[in-house]
Amino acid sequence: MIEKILAKIDAINAEDPNAVLYHGEECPKELVYGQRMTDMLHEYDSAPSIAMQIAARGQHIQRWAIPRSDYPMDRKGYLKWRTELKLMHGEILSDILEEEGADHSLIAKVADLVTKKRLKTDAETQQLEDVVCLVFLKHYFEEFAAEHEEEKVVSIVQKTWGKMTEKGHEMALKLDYNKKELALIQKALQ
Repeated sequence: MIEKILAKIDAINAEDPNAVLYHGEECPKELVYGQRMTDMLHEYDSAPSIAMQIAARGQHIQRWAIPRSDYPMDRKGYLKWRTELKLMHGEILSDILEEEGADHSLIAKVADLVTKKRLKTDAETQQLEDVVCLVFLKHYFEEFAAEHEEEKVVSIVQKTWGKMTEKGHEMALKLDYNKKELALIQKALQ
């Protein structure tokens, strides 16, 4: 069942009109993100639950359907956009799981994970947040840092760090950063 569910998530994310370079080829952005989430999840936990595997792969399912540009370019607009995305991701994943005859408890757990319900009280939700942060730091931080002022980058690193567990911190410090990235992270953690 899990392979079929992941394949359905990948099929939807393969429709992303936004492309990124991945191993020298242009690939749909969210398809790549889902694979990176799965890879990081397995680095984080050698035996993740089925719910975690689905939530990690579907974390950004069909994300392009709700563009950031549809919301005001301030913090309030950003938070509203993120909330709408999380709810959409939960609904799409729930529909896929229902189609596959998944147990209602699995459907509810996956929806809770991607909508970040019980973030500070549920261990798996916190683990998923660690994986999200680690994927950002490993794959997207360099580009983010190049596009923003140092003060904003430092602030984002501090916020990212604050969302992570001690295990997430340990893994983040072992990632391969260039000198500039490492300096920004060190400055944020001072």
